[in-house]
Amino acid sequence: MNKQVLVKEVMKTSPVIIQPFTTVFEAAQLMKQKKIGNVIIVEEHHPIGILTEGDIIKKVVCEKKNPQDVSVEEVMTSPLIFTNPYISLQEALTIMGKCHIKKLPIIVPQGIVGVITQKDISRLSPARMEISH
Repeated sequence: MNKQVLVKEVMKTSPVIIQPFTTVFEAAQLMKQKKIGNVIIVEEHHPIGILTEGDIIKKVVCEKKNPQDVSVEEVMTSPLIFTNPYISLQEALTIMGKCHIKKLPIIVPQGIVGVITQKDISRLSPARMEISH
């Protein structure tokens, strides 16, 4: 009766991908335009990091750096913590909890296919928010 929902059923597909040399200002403009809270940094078709709103606030704004002078590579979160689309939402939440992250990129051998966030999961079912430790 208790059917496990898989990440692939809930994840956002077509994540926004940028290059490491992109400025934080350009990334922030793109995030605003697309109404998203993160972008994935890819180098030679290989995901190397993630830039989140939190990264921008903590590592650029609070450090009084000019976002036009800082590349995303300098402030992205790396190494990238990710998973595959075939794990359960509970497993995804467990990874997020243990790694203290709110966004989890979804990668298959061919490349990045999506991102799932704690917010995505909580929208689906607040009852699923129990994180087992």
